[in-house]
Amino acid sequence: MDENTLEVANGQRCTVIAGTHKGKSGIAADKNISKTGAVTITVQQDDGVRFKTLAKNVRVEP
Repeated sequence: MDENTLEVANGQRCTVIAGTHKGKSGIAADKNISKTGAVTITVQQDDGVRFKTLAKNVRVEP
């Protein structure tokens, strides 16, 4: 696992750095581990739009 993946927690501000939602940012709202072991999070943007992405594609903002 990437060290950024381990840092992602609910309520933290993050930016998507890879994948379909690259460039979007928001607040991590729900961290989940799927049956296959992939860590996913739901990100809520400032305008209220929510999307799911893999935690490995996210960087936590300082």
